[in-house]
This record gives sequence, C-alpha cells and structure tokens, in this order.
Amino acid sequence: MRYAFSTLGLPGAPLDLSAALAAAHGYEGLELRAHPEEPLHPGSPTADRAAGLRTLTAANVAVLGVAGYARVAAPGEDEPVLAELHALVRLAADLEAPYVRVFPGGAEQPEPAADAHAVRRLAAAAPFAERHGVRILLETHDSHRTGAAAARVLDRVGQHGAGALWDVLHTWLAGESPAESRRALDRHLGYVQVKDVASARQLTPLGLGVGVLPLAEAVAAAPREGWLCWEYEKRWYPGAAALPGLLARGREYLEELVARGAETGAQAE
Repeated sequence: MRYAFSTLGLPGAPLDLSAALAAAHGYEGLELRAHPEEPLHPGSPTADRAAGLRTLTAANVAVLGVAGYARVAAPGEDEPVLAELHALVRLAADLEAPYVRVFPGGAEQPEPAADAHAVRRLAAAAPFAERHGVRILLETHDSHRTGAAAARVLDRVGQHGAGALWDVLHTWLAGESPAESRRALDRHLGYVQVKDVASARQLTPLGLGVGVLPLAEAVAAAPREGWLCWEYEKRWYPGAAALPGLLARGREYLEELVARGAETGAQAE
C-alpha cells in the first residue's frame, strides 16, 4: 500500500512545504488541489508546472492526482465541461500524475438525466485522458455518493480512461458499507480517500482513527497494491486542528490498519 495526503489540508501552502511534509512523514504522494487559490491549477503557466514537478521530484514525492472541480453530471452544455476536463488532464500529464479527480454535481436534475450527462462527457474525455497517460476519476460525492451510483455511470462509459475515486465519508453517509462500495466499484477503482469525523452531523475533520468512520473495513477492502489518500478538509473547516501535527500519527494508523488487514487475510487462508 502507498500513502498520500491532499493539499486541501494545507490551504494555499507553497508546494515545497507540502512536499517536505510528505517526505518527512513517510507519505509517497500528494493529491494536489487544482484551484486558483493553490500554487498549481489549470491556469498555471508551463514554467510553473515544470518548476513544481522539479520541486516534487527533488523531495521524492509523486503527484498522485490533480483534484479538479469539474462537475460531469451537472446540467448545461457539454463544451465548457469538456474544456475543463481537458485542461485538468493536461495539468496532470505535465505533473506526471496518473489521475484527475472530478465531481458528479448532478443533484439539480432527475437521476437519468444526470447519469446521461456524466456518461456522455466522460466517454468523450476518456480517450483524450488515456492518450495523455491519465485516468479521470469520478468521486463518490454529492449526486452520486455511493459506489453503486458511480459504477452505474462508469459501467456505461466502459473505457479505461475513466474510473472511480472512492471517498469513504460519502459512501458511509449514504449508508453503503465498505464491502458494498468495493464490490460496486471493482474494476473502476483508481484510489481511496480516507478521512475521519465525529458524526454524520459533525463533519469537522479529525485525526485518522479518532472519529466514527469505518476505516478498518475500508482499508481492508482497498486494493493491496493501491493508494490511500488522506483528505483532511482544513480549507472548509478553518477551526480544525492544523494538519502537520497529525501527519505522523495518521500514517502510523494507516499502516496499522493495513498490517491488521494482511494478518486477517492470512488467517483466513
């Protein structure tokens, strides 16, 4: 298993600081929030992208994914969404990142219409992404919160250039168990976002293992050869504890869960 964290937990931080924190605490990758508030985003010039990649490479930290804000199931014309997807893919390719995160965003319309938008746009963008060595991942979020809902779209897309990002908070909020989420996503799964909260009504981020999310079950269901990415939503909850002081224990906790899952699997055999 490989470990990363999202720069959503370090809003506006310089890239060299994020990379240094990852390297110092044993995280092999970063999920970069691709927003104009951050050092790198789809509008960043080529020179900034190249400098960012050099910074990360020097720290021996990979870019796991570019976390974009395209909403593929939203109502409206396709062209602006496809342009946003292409821009995110180009940014990911420039940073040698294998994944781009996108949202569904289809809550303002009936489910069949939202699905149709997402299928059409992902099917159109997936070949472009694949040519660039990138996979567009539909996050389990908002209108498509469960693994079953994301898979309903991705089964129809049917292309390797499109996949799923499993956010364990949203599948849990929707009442889907980790085992059900993994079964639904199966071949579509890119990587897993982990986090923790106090309750379904108290979503301020906590250190991993402190809250109520079924992280042990989620980690046990995650692919052994895959990535676990800690998304600590400090940007949306400025009163939350600072992420740097939580990173060491978070990594240790994930390693404990992975070891426990491996031991359980060995006993089952």
